[in-house]
Amino acid sequence: MTTPWTLTVHDGDQDPQLLLELIRPVYAEVYAEPPYCEGPDDVAEFAADWPRRVKAPGFRAVTATIDDRPVGMTFGHRLTAETGWWDGLLEPAPPEFTIENGRRSYAIIELAVLAGYRRQGLSRALHTALLADREEARVVLLARPEPEAAPARAAYASWGYQTIGHLRPWDTAPTYFALVRSLRDAEAVTSPEDALR
Repeated sequence: MTTPWTLTVHDGDQDPQLLLELIRPVYAEVYAEPPYCEGPDDVAEFAADWPRRVKAPGFRAVTATIDDRPVGMTFGHRLTAETGWWDGLLEPAPPEFTIENGRRSYAIIELAVLAGYRRQGLSRALHTALLADREEARVVLLARPEPEAAPARAAYASWGYQTIGHLRPWDTAPTYFALVRSLRDAEAVTSPEDALR
């Protein structure tokens, strides 16, 4: 079956501003919706932080376009040894689970598809392209707990992610579900202990 979209994989060598022009419209439209309700200031903050994201180790982005119009995007990068990713974990976890060495975990930072193109397999296609041939041991992401975000959490569960706890990235941030999936094999990660295998 032919898909109506074109996927393009980008790495950190591409001009950050050109890539931002593909990413920003999707970000702005999707994150204006509940439960995010972000506005122009939030989009400007996202754009200002973009050069740092692109320079992160292992950065990769995937964009989806239809007739040159961006309709979906995802991007991520490796967690460095100095990351604060796990600092906001609200449940106790073994130290071995949260130790990062710069090669252990790949973090999905954003995965977004415009409303009119959801439930067509595009999110899965973006996710698959983002993680293709990754060498890290696991992939991690954060998911919102609100009812509006339930479809995304259901998709993540169907893709093999397991919730290992709740995480608040900074003091005024919402509480997210912290999700983990092994990239080494198909074994389920049902707890921090399982993720150490």
